[in-house]
Amino acid sequence: MSEFNLKPGIQGQAISRVTDENTALKYGSGTVRVFATPAMIGLMEAAAINCVDSKLCQGYASVGTRVDIRHIAATPVGMSVTAKAELTEVDGAKLKFRIEAYDDVEKIGEGTHSRFVVNLDDFLSRAESKQQ
Repeated sequence: MSEFNLKPGIQGQAISRVTDENTALKYGSGTVRVFATPAMIGLMEAAAINCVDSKLCQGYASVGTRVDIRHIAATPVGMSVTAKAELTEVDGAKLKFRIEAYDDVEKIGEGTHSRFVVNLDDFLSRAESKQQ
């Protein structure tokens, strides 16, 4: 992976506003009108993607393989959430990140995330072969 310049320490982020569309109530992951845990996880994954995918050669992307997070505070509709990812380990095509999320007031989530660099043609071909 050194040809992709993927080295520990690089960072990425992603930002989202909390709306009715990304609440626990809308996702079905709860009955409360606050930022959904699945939405937070998706935003954390987006931060990791933003950290590394632009550094990959054409025809390659990273795919998520593991998420281990804690959702530690609720965020109401109307606030913004910023997810931050830092690449902490590179082992061939295996990537590991430290991830955090903050709303306008405090840290709302933290954990680790793993991704794997794949050749898109091979990856999609294998996925599509399941339909045959």
